[in-house]
Order: sequence, then C-alpha cells, then structure tokens
Amino acid sequence: MIMIPNYIMVFYMKSLKSLLFCIFNLIFCLSILIFGIQRASANEINIYSYRSPALLEPFTKEYEKEFSVKFNVLHAKKGLAQRLKSEGKNSPADVILTVDISRLSELADMDLVKKINSDIINRNVPNHLRDINKKWVSLSTRARIIGISKERVNKNEINDIEDLAKSKFRGKICTRIGSHPYNRALLASIIAHKGEAKAKSWAEGLVSNFARKPKGNDRAQAKGIYSGECDIVLMNTYYFALMKFNEKKPEQKNWARATEVIFYNQGNRGQHVNISGAAIAKYSKNSEEALRFIEWLTMPKAQKIYANVNFEYPVNPKVKLDGKIMEWGTFKSDSLPISEIAKNAKKAQMIIDQVGW
Repeated sequence: MIMIPNYIMVFYMKSLKSLLFCIFNLIFCLSILIFGIQRASANEINIYSYRSPALLEPFTKEYEKEFSVKFNVLHAKKGLAQRLKSEGKNSPADVILTVDISRLSELADMDLVKKINSDIINRNVPNHLRDINKKWVSLSTRARIIGISKERVNKNEINDIEDLAKSKFRGKICTRIGSHPYNRALLASIIAHKGEAKAKSWAEGLVSNFARKPKGNDRAQAKGIYSGECDIVLMNTYYFALMKFNEKKPEQKNWARATEVIFYNQGNRGQHVNISGAAIAKYSKNSEEALRFIEWLTMPKAQKIYANVNFEYPVNPKVKLDGKIMEWGTFKSDSLPISEIAKNAKKAQMIIDQVGW
C-alpha cells in the first residue's frame, strides 16, 4: 500500500476546494448573466402592426418613458396572419395591433392568439367591444359617417344610413370600393340589424345612386365633394380630422371645409362604428408584459391619445372628450356586439359582389 504524505493530501484538498469554488462561481456568474438576459428580454415588446408607425409612436414613446420598456415594431399593410402562421412557435411577436374587426377575427379564427384575462380591461372596455372568447379587445372606435356638400345638400334630408338608397340621391354618392373592410363592416352591421334581404336591397339602391365608379380612399371622396363630382360620401371621422387639421397639405383642409359630417341613425340604433384593437400572439415569449401594455392602452392616459392625436373615439366610457375631436360633435353609438359584424362579413362580401359595389 502506497502511503501519501500529509502535506500532499492537504495540498490536494485545498486545490479541490479551490476548483469547486471556481466552478461554483462560474455557474453563479452564468446564472446571473442568463437571468440578466431574460430580464432584458422581459423589458422588450415585439409588436406586429397594421397601424402605421406614426400612429403608434405617441403610445410607445409614452409607455417607454413611464415603464422603461423598449418596443420593436414590424409594420405591414397586409399578410400578418399568414406571417404568424408560417412562423409558428418561432414567432417573436408579442402584441398584434390592427384596425377593423375582420382582421382581429381572422387572427382568432386561425388560432394565432391567446386569451386575454384581465379585470382591468373588463372594467375599462364595454362588453360589446370585447371578444366573447377573450381573444381580442377594442382600443378605440372610428365612426363611418356620411359626409355631405355644405352647399348642395340639405342635411335634414338624411337621418339614417338607409336614406342613401333613396332615388332622390341618384348620381350624387361616392364611396371607395365596397370590398374594403370599412364598407364591408358597414354592410355587415346592416345585415345584423335588418337581415340579409333588406341589406341587399339597400346596397342595390346605394349602387344605383353612385356618381362614379367606386375608387380611392376616404380622402378622395371628400376631394370629390370639393370638386363637385360628388355630393354625398362615406368616410371615417378620423380621415375628416386628418384633412381638417393638415398643415402640410393645405388643399386637404379645403376638402374638409367643403364637407359636413352627419352622424346617422341617431333616432334609433345609433351610429355604426368599427374598431382598432389588440391581441396577444399565441407564442409570445413575453405575454405578461404584453398584457400590461394592452391594459395601459385602455386606461385614460392612452385613451386620451387616441382622441387627441389619432382623432379616434375612446372605448373607455370614463374618458371625457375634449379638444379638436369635439368640433363636429358627439353621437349615439351603435351598441351592436362588434363580433356580430365579423360574423356577417362573408354575407356582406357576397352582396357587394352581387350588386357591383
């Protein structure tokens, strides 16, 4: 048997302790580094958005300032649902922001979003502006109003959206194409209230009153009023505001000055509205922070930004309107569950194709 001197054993034990201590320190340092990276990731939110960066910036800047959260924004005009589907579990998306109920419903129908469970959101957003399955939530509403020529149309002749099908308005109406989500949603709301047959009859009457083939965006319709080509148009209120207060393109201010806003169906079901909204991506790696951001978007500070900067209407009923958005008055809003519009979208598109809108 080989005898190992005591001084060698002492040296060996000290060396082993030193080695174990170094390994422990290395593991500890790596743990801190990994934890730090995770915390840094938790302070970033990746947004996929149909909304332009200019419209998002007032919100992201305010949130960054208040909570030290960084945003990474991917903007697209179309195809976000297909992108999310192809990315699958590898998708970096946390929050999806979009306009129009049809796009939010598409995300839910394709199982691309997760449930939003929040007492804060439930308190801030009325039931009819939230998904019954908790897959999305409305953040603002936009009224699709009737615009008329101040000089050539008596506003007392138009009370309801149904009036636009009357033959006395033959050759006076302009709109963008019917298949655009804004017009499809409007027709879907009429289907929900009146039934498919009456909605089709209305669409036929509307088309027979066109002054020109549908074209352009909402601004182009107001321009048509200014030029005299159109007397009556359909547009969203925020487009009217963007023209009215446009200092960079003064010609658009002239288009707005020539146009008067009519909120319709005020004596019955109320003005049709569509929404902007949010959802949390199904495979979000940061869904807790994503939810906090969406909750914040429903609170008074952010809701004021929707009104004062984007000229959209708050969904939070506690927020009182003031400033420029009040220049064309308030209105009674249709309380139809916004999901009913999505349910009738396919029927609306079928009618649009049949009547040639």
